[in-house]
Amino acid sequence: MDDPLAWLADTAQERRAAGLRRVLTSRDVVEPLVDLASNDYLGLARDPRVVEGAVAAARTWGAGSTGSRLVTGSTRLHAELEAGLAEFVGAPDALVFSSGYTANLGAVTALSGRGAVVVSDVAAHASLVDAARLSRARVVVGRCARPDEVDAVLADAPEARRLVVTDGVDSVDGGLAPLRALHTVCRARGAVLLVDDAHGLGVRGPGGAGLVAEAGLAGELDVVTTATLSKSLGSQGGVVLGSTAVIAHLVDAARAFIFDTGLAPTSVGAALAALEVLRTEPERVSALHHAAASVAASARAAAPSLGVAEPTAAMVPVVLGEPELAVAARDACAAAGLRAGCFRPPSVPEGTSRLRLTARADLSDDDLALVDRVLHEVLGPIVGGSPAGSAGPGMASWAEHF
Repeated sequence: MDDPLAWLADTAQERRAAGLRRVLTSRDVVEPLVDLASNDYLGLARDPRVVEGAVAAARTWGAGSTGSRLVTGSTRLHAELEAGLAEFVGAPDALVFSSGYTANLGAVTALSGRGAVVVSDVAAHASLVDAARLSRARVVVGRCARPDEVDAVLADAPEARRLVVTDGVDSVDGGLAPLRALHTVCRARGAVLLVDDAHGLGVRGPGGAGLVAEAGLAGELDVVTTATLSKSLGSQGGVVLGSTAVIAHLVDAARAFIFDTGLAPTSVGAALAALEVLRTEPERVSALHHAAASVAASARAAAPSLGVAEPTAAMVPVVLGEPELAVAARDACAAAGLRAGCFRPPSVPEGTSRLRLTARADLSDDDLALVDRVLHEVLGPIVGGSPAGSAGPGMASWAEHF
């Protein structure tokens, strides 16, 4: 019979020709590379205290949670983590999910639905995009960086239930959402503001409490925050933070929570230990920003024409333009001892493929010296002094995700 999946070969070839074919590469335990590709912003994923937190949880509770949170998968350890996270960021309550992705799916779908409108930022993370698609609400793609545009959408919206969703810190370029201005619009128009603070927790705000806390919005009843435990906290899982009423509603209505196996105790234990390190060592946050500023300065010096900006978070984007150029730069960096993230469409708009260099709090002076040397060796010859990738994320290209 005819192969019903024959189209896969054609699709793979099209991606290969466009420079968009992806391949999994396994890394070893110890590698001779300085890592600027991971999201381990505070350097806690291998911290002995965090590892021991995971080990102790496994010894006490076992390797898996054994079921959904509503059946057998919710332990005292989960409740302890939820209380600790809520206190740390200044939220009334919290609910832990198995990943940041499922936290966004659960929160957006449960707080919207048929008869609601979701205003989603044009550069929203894929998990927010997918959540909006699944919500069955009317979805409007807007630019949350321009609160007046969000205000205009809400002013014309006939729906009584309204949800505005945005990343706090953009996952690609580190841009900061104008949360106070957005909240003013949302409050005036009767909308809830949902902020994905995955790249803000541990990076922005007092002691790393996140961008929502930095904006003075922690604890506001019409603000819901989502975050991940897999970046600054070096573990795995996600969390939704908000009012007690919101959290109770998610337990009742969030399908990504109800029908998913609970977060493994090892991840809960690791996140709890990492949270304690962050509480007692807030200097890690300033160390991260120092490292990010150093990486950005090296990139600017290596290729002034690229216009690398001063970082506001952990990531330093180096926009190169076409995907082949970004892949070549990534591979050249690896050959010289530096692991760099490589972002291509659909992760970024057409024409803005880039290296995403993510700083860590535990980068040493020697590490930063190697970063400086490699970027000078790689970026200069590749760019050749010519401007590249000047186009920004346009509405049309991002809107295709919907």
